[in-house]
Parts: sequence; structure tokens; C-alpha cells
Amino acid sequence: MKLLFVCSRNKWRSLTAEKIFQGVHGYDVRSAGTEAQARIKATAGHIGWADVIFVMEKKHQRRLEDNFSDLLPQKKVVCLNISDDYLFMDRELIDLLVATVSEHIDIPEMMPD
Repeated sequence: MKLLFVCSRNKWRSLTAEKIFQGVHGYDVRSAGTEAQARIKATAGHIGWADVIFVMEKKHQRRLEDNFSDLLPQKKVVCLNISDDYLFMDRELIDLLVATVSEHIDIPEMMPD
């Protein structure tokens, strides 16, 4: 299964998610941002590639809908409701990602530190 994590600048939240979930249960994971200055900007290629798209906030889902409305109807898009209050690989962010993502896909109970 291919998972795409999306936040604003692809520096902290979505990049953390990519790092912690990559390879878990064989998942292929990528991350991208919705803003012009994102480290990696979300493209139609990202949307087409993904089986499940996890956005951190509703504004990210709206931005994807604005830019990729033709591609999103066939995709499962999940809003995790994780605000921009964390740094890259912040322990609290990792715990929150594990808790929220595990409601939607199968992940092991014990994630690496």
C-alpha cells in the first residue's frame, strides 16, 4: 500500500510521518507539502501514486481539492487534525501520528524510538 502524508512545508509533520512509517508492514511512504516553498511540493504524480492520502489539517485537504479535483474522487483522503505545533521527529508528534494513523491502517503497536 502506498501512503502519502501532506502538510504545509513538508519539513516537520509529513516528513516525520514518512520517516516513521516507511517500510512498516511493507508500506511505501512519501510526503509532500501544499505551499510553494515546501521542501517537496505535492504534485499530480504524488496524488496518482498514493492509495491513501493523510493530510495534517483540513486546509491541506482543501488545497489538494483545489489543485487536484480530478484525481481526488478515486482516493481515500484522511485528515489527521494535527496542528503545526511540533518539530521534526518530536516524540509527542510521533506518538500522535501513531495513534491517529493506526485508526485507519494496520501498524504495529510498537514503533521504533
